[in-house]
Amino acid sequence: MEQAITGYHKDEENDWVAELECGHTQHVRHNPPWQLRPWVTTKKGRKEHIGHWLNCKKCDLSKSKDLED
Repeated sequence: MEQAITGYHKDEENDWVAELECGHTQHVRHNPPWQLRPWVTTKKGRKEHIGHWLNCKKCDLSKSKDLED
């Protein structure tokens, strides 16, 4: 389920984590060549991505569980 980015923080390993409007979080690493997110490495880039959508896997999981009930 797509959710908007509302903020960021760093985890205990110093990786950036996006805070989503649903209350869940998701890592947003720049780890070439697997994950290309150079915008996460700068304050300006992170600020420009506030409001952008990420697929929240936790919301997807809870939605599929609801459908099973």
